[in-house]
Amino acid sequence: MGLPDVQAIQREAIEKIRNKMLVGIESSDMVELMKLYMPMPEQMLAMEGVQKTMWDAMMKTVELSTSTDKGKS
Repeated sequence: MGLPDVQAIQREAIEKIRNKMLVGIESSDMVELMKLYMPMPEQMLAMEGVQKTMWDAMMKTVELSTSTDKGKS
């Protein structure tokens, strides 16, 4: 009833990452190597959208909070 044993999956994932890194290093292609570490532009845009949605939701909460506080005075 504990956590599942994920060591085999972790080893496999690390081995795949290691192999990709070695291929990038062997090819001496810095662009390919950096793709392993840097998110793609599409991923950055998606993350910006999530951040904007969260910021907008937070600002609406603040606006509602301040408007109800003004009504109590």
